[in-house]
Amino acid sequence: MTIAKPRVAVLGGGSFGTVIANLAAGNGCPTTQWLRDADLVEEMQTTHENSRYLKGFTLHESLQFSSDLAQTVSQADLVFVAIPSKAFRQVIQAAKPHFHAKQMLVSMTKGIEAGTFSLMSQIIREEVPDARLAVLSGPNLAKEIAAKMPAGTVVASLDPDLRATVHHALACPYFRVFANTDIYGVELSGALKNIYAIATGMAHAQKAGENTRSMLLTRALAEMSRFAVQLGANPLTFLGLAGVGDLFATCNSPLSRNYQVGFALGSGKKLADIIADLEQTAEGINTIQQVKQQADKLGVYMPIVSGLYDIIYNDQPIMSVAAKMMNSGQRSDVEFVLPNR
Repeated sequence: MTIAKPRVAVLGGGSFGTVIANLAAGNGCPTTQWLRDADLVEEMQTTHENSRYLKGFTLHESLQFSSDLAQTVSQADLVFVAIPSKAFRQVIQAAKPHFHAKQMLVSMTKGIEAGTFSLMSQIIREEVPDARLAVLSGPNLAKEIAAKMPAGTVVASLDPDLRATVHHALACPYFRVFANTDIYGVELSGALKNIYAIATGMAHAQKAGENTRSMLLTRALAEMSRFAVQLGANPLTFLGLAGVGDLFATCNSPLSRNYQVGFALGSGKKLADIIADLEQTAEGINTIQQVKQQADKLGVYMPIVSGLYDIIYNDQPIMSVAAKMMNSGQRSDVEFVLPNR
């Protein structure tokens, strides 16, 4: 049954979680955003602004904030989870006793769990087997949504009522919600594009031309889809907002945290210093390691991932790695057109 005005909980205090909570509240949904930091909760209740991650944007007056996970989860019909991948399972396990029957869970985290290669939907399924499950992904730079610039997102679920409920909660004149059933493809798109945002950030720092950046983007799309199809995703998913749309936005915007990491690396900064300076998680760093290991295991050709791994973890010079990729031989221009290429 579709819930037109669901009671909404958003777990996570980052910029994307905040804008999703703000959208739901603005649509008339009773909405509470949960944050670990009780001091930040108190500040946001007073100022109605997330000064740490979304400074300068006033949040909807009806939006509530809490550091009480049990109460936040138990009172919601629709729970959006926007927790970094390294803490995702821990939060789901803590919230699990308070989930109830017919509750809808939506993952918004674009990452892969270290050590297990589990996507966030798989973690939810493992921890809460009976959950009604969806993922939300797309070209969703939080500051642009907060500024009410038109944007779209994709909700992927096998449950049509869940897809419709997410639409009712979030859709508005400046935010459109599209539907998909390929949960794995949509979620992989969101996780994998972070890798290539790091690569394009490096390219921009190295003053690469438009030809170079265009080639990098299109080969990234081929590499993403090749890997995802090996894992059971639908290649057509990568032609939508969650695929090429998110890839384009993340790889071309200085607002992207992963782009910022790549630009800093390309400018000669050390990874440890970059991470220390970054206020929020850049999921792409962990994803490079996870995908490199999985691609080697499955025998999937991923030269950009391999090149980034060599640059970041083996301290190889950017230009020598780029030259090696440019001399790697002929391949099909469009993936899946030529057999075995």
